Amino acid sequence: MMRLQGVILFLFFPLLLQAQDAARFDRSLALMGCEFKITVVAGSKQKANQYIDLAVEEIRRIESLISSWKENSETARINRNAGDKPVKVSSELFKLIKRAKVISRTTNGAFDISWAAVKDIWKFDGSMKEMPDEKIIKTSAKKINYKNIILNKKKQTVFLKKKGMRIDFGAIGKGYAADRARALFREKGVKGGIINASGDLTTWGEKPSGKSWTVGIKNPLNKNKVFSWVTLEDQAVVTSGDYENFVTFDGKRYSHIIDPRTGYPAHGLVSVSIFAPKAELADALATSVFVMGKEAGLSLVSQLNEVECIIIDQGGNIHKSQHIELKKVKP
Repeated sequence: MMRLQGVILFLFFPLLLQAQDAARFDRSLALMGCEFKITVVAGSKQKANQYIDLAVEEIRRIESLISSWKENSETARINRNAGDKPVKVSSELFKLIKRAKVISRTTNGAFDISWAAVKDIWKFDGSMKEMPDEKIIKTSAKKINYKNIILNKKKQTVFLKKKGMRIDFGAIGKGYAADRARALFREKGVKGGIINASGDLTTWGEKPSGKSWTVGIKNPLNKNKVFSWVTLEDQAVVTSGDYENFVTFDGKRYSHIIDPRTGYPAHGLVSVSIFAPKAELADALATSVFVMGKEAGLSLVSQLNEVECIIIDQGGNIHKSQHIELKKVKP
């Protein structure tokens, strides 16, 4: 399932926030094929840079683990051996795949890391000039099924049961990396900050002023105005949407978010924002709810602890889960 590179979440930061010995320091850089913006609260720029350097090292380590295009990665080895033999992997990757399968079961296949079997069919970089062949899509989609990702806990191996199967962490990987970086910052005693992995955003602690972090949410159908502000306290928020990466054939718009159950782009919604304790979960659920649609998505979220969502449909109507508080005025 392809993930949104652009976002509709806009952080509100004062020009400069200081409280005695603490200040906010930012760094933007390219990681995991997208832009990361890392913000920390620290006593000095030197200290902040030391913390951020450690986080960048951790994110790059995770990328080398889960990247499907790096030949030496464990993920690439799993894909190369699809239909042939199991591949022994690290405990970290094994557990990540296991959690991904749990989400697949929870969403009835709306989330599925084996969606990558159709990844090369759909191009949203401007190179695709006509609708992909229906037979090719259907043939490739038959290789998508999380149930055919076989995990052997005792041997710590992963086996893709069918030839041509592939896994890809595009809808969960950046969230996982953001969570790992946040955990590292906490271990080092960093008082607060934000990791924005191109829309997979996770927070902890407080701003130097002692106040909570705040995000502004814009309606993608009216990007000039923030329609609501949301306060985040040790939370993550991730948005999936169809308004930036898409193609149009015969007057019909095709989103970059693929429904793994069909092999075709999902449709019906414009954006889904998920709020959860961890970015990994928010990342996966944002894509899942977008695929599932408004009613099924809201029903799913209502059954999950500490998870909330905001959905915008194609008519620009806003739908939200029961316990989320939207503020019209900036806090």
